[in-house]
Amino acid sequence: MAHPLESLVVRHTLRLPVADAVFDPAGQGEAPARQFDAALMSVGFKLSAGLLDRLSRLPGEVVAETAARTLATVRAMTGDHVGHNVYFIDFPLNVPDTLDFWVRCIAEAVADDTTRETTLAQLGTGTVDLLTLATYGRYRHTYADMLAVHDELIAASGDRLTVLHPGGTPEDEVHALYLALAGSSTPLGEEGLADLRLLAEHCVAGEQPAAIPVRENRAVVNLARLDAGADLLVDTVTDVLRLACALCDGDVSLAAPTRFRSMPRAVRRALLAALDAVVAQTPAKLSDVTAHREAFKRLGERLHPHEYPRWPHAAQVFAVARGEQRARTLDSRLEELLAAGDVVGAAQLLTAAPGRLFRALDRLLRTGRTQDERDAVTAAAEQVAARVSGRVLLSLREHLHNRAGERAEDGGSRVFVNRTGRAWVAADDRRPVLEPERKRLADLLDAETRRRLPDPGHLLIDPDVLDVALPLSGKATTAGLGVLPRGSRSAVDGELLRFFVYWKQARHTTDFDLSALMLDEAYDTLGWLSYTALTGVGGEHSGDITEAPDGASEFINLRLGAVPGAFIVPQVNIYSGEGFEEVEESFFGFMLREAEQQGRPFEPRTVRMKSDLRGPGRVALPLVFVRGDDGRWHARWLHLYLKGNPAANRVEGNRVSVAALVRGVVEHEYLTVRHLVDLLADRATATTLWDGATVPKGPVTWIGLEQPDGLHPDSVVVTPGNLRALIPA
Repeated sequence: MAHPLESLVVRHTLRLPVADAVFDPAGQGEAPARQFDAALMSVGFKLSAGLLDRLSRLPGEVVAETAARTLATVRAMTGDHVGHNVYFIDFPLNVPDTLDFWVRCIAEAVADDTTRETTLAQLGTGTVDLLTLATYGRYRHTYADMLAVHDELIAASGDRLTVLHPGGTPEDEVHALYLALAGSSTPLGEEGLADLRLLAEHCVAGEQPAAIPVRENRAVVNLARLDAGADLLVDTVTDVLRLACALCDGDVSLAAPTRFRSMPRAVRRALLAALDAVVAQTPAKLSDVTAHREAFKRLGERLHPHEYPRWPHAAQVFAVARGEQRARTLDSRLEELLAAGDVVGAAQLLTAAPGRLFRALDRLLRTGRTQDERDAVTAAAEQVAARVSGRVLLSLREHLHNRAGERAEDGGSRVFVNRTGRAWVAADDRRPVLEPERKRLADLLDAETRRRLPDPGHLLIDPDVLDVALPLSGKATTAGLGVLPRGSRSAVDGELLRFFVYWKQARHTTDFDLSALMLDEAYDTLGWLSYTALTGVGGEHSGDITEAPDGASEFINLRLGAVPGAFIVPQVNIYSGEGFEEVEESFFGFMLREAEQQGRPFEPRTVRMKSDLRGPGRVALPLVFVRGDDGRWHARWLHLYLKGNPAANRVEGNRVSVAALVRGVVEHEYLTVRHLVDLLADRATATTLWDGATVPKGPVTWIGLEQPDGLHPDSVVVTPGNLRALIPA
């Protein structure tokens, strides 16, 4: 019988759980296992040799059932679970000139008795609304009709083949995934948190992580523990607030307000008891209430603390929220000291909150006017470095690297990205961090990080992973296939580059527009492809679709050798209707093909990346393609959202802001896997760059984009799916 969470294991780990208990000595599964392998290859996946062997020893009906479930999972991973139709049935062939196409649509409307009068009236004003034309923006043929005019895809050596590896028993794999996600040292993305919620419910009675350092993860685990009647894992009042948000299906990161619902009496008692215990043990933690005053006030209206006099410390939480009781915050004391010019006192104050101190180091060093003050700040950091999370250590290391060599007169700009991916640019008027302090802190951070890293034994490295940015936050990426953290670089090998977007509206007519902006080396606009420019700059647009009750797709096809300039910036603009977080489904991706490959507009074997579009803005910037000095292209991952306009967003209207954001990300130097590999190499017994073919016979620590076949079973495997495991606690 299939495990209900098997698909989560496949998505996160590319491992297929196999139950040893159902092995068939007669080996009746060999034929269906090979059929399964062939079916997987048609969508760009493949069974490893070890997995093929294990499936071959299962009963045939078990293999068939496993194949059906797994194929559904991997097809959804690539975006092949929906039909991708195109407006122009021959795309990318025979795409018309934009103006010629519009004139044809108008002529057809004039020729139609039902639309002639309204169209002529519009023509009389000198302006025609394309959305009123019957032949514009809606598919004129079925999905089957479109498939019939396209030849079968010719296989090429460059087609993607993602290998599935054998896993343990379903229960063991599910529990291992739970421990990995719950114990992650970096925040998870939206999909990761949703998966953790399911896993926590299933695994609440089993082994638990030794620690759950990320507060959002703790809230999701606490939700399962509350339902099961287990003790809650809380040590701050904010932990209880996050749990209340989880109970009401709200935002456990507290970035967005939650509408609290009425709660059963047993739940109210549990939350109030937890608040009371936290404050009773450490009254100073009442100061945390101020940061989320309004949320606590709304929560108090649902918990009715006045009905429970036995928990007086919980009542204090809501008294602070209402302003009836004062609880002085660390930030207020910090600002008071800095206003008085007491930088040394401010640094000593923050040693009680090491993470807060490290986040404030840049400001403290810039504020210090004398060498003694700056030395005191650096000494305070050295004093508490061992108590700072690995994620904060590495974040500061990246920050300091980008501050190297700056001068006050340089000016420039800064790119800000919040936890939801909303991005904006501002002028940079900060004073520089002086080189002696910057180097002293960088050495401290490297030494402390190296101290926490494990002994990797034989370190085997895929060179292609070295330019992948460290996932210092799960919010810096999105769920999907082949997705890398913001700032990562990956090679683009192929002659044809094709973007795609798919969306399905939930309640209202919704129009997404796929566009591609071309920039030169100075980030100036050279041209674009969109519904207003169907051809040019080395490519073609598949045609504008203006509604998606049953789902809709748009494509852009580019011949990389003919694209001008240095940057290709694909973007998805919301012209009208629902946002990225409101539609039933939306995702973006890109494919790579050789020049001779034809096939359908969407071919899962050629998909290199597919990521969900779930952000707060009205313009999505998933990634940018950059031409190197050698003429070769690579992808630089953005995962950004612009606020945009409420409606009618177009590539023409956001060129300046998009170029500024692209410049900020491209010119920012992200901390990559290469940095941690250099630190790990100091502790490794051997370090080998993989040649793409052979693997050692003994156990290794593998770090790469994908797990190669044939690794020793005792090897430690780190790929983008669990890259967070590299971040020390």
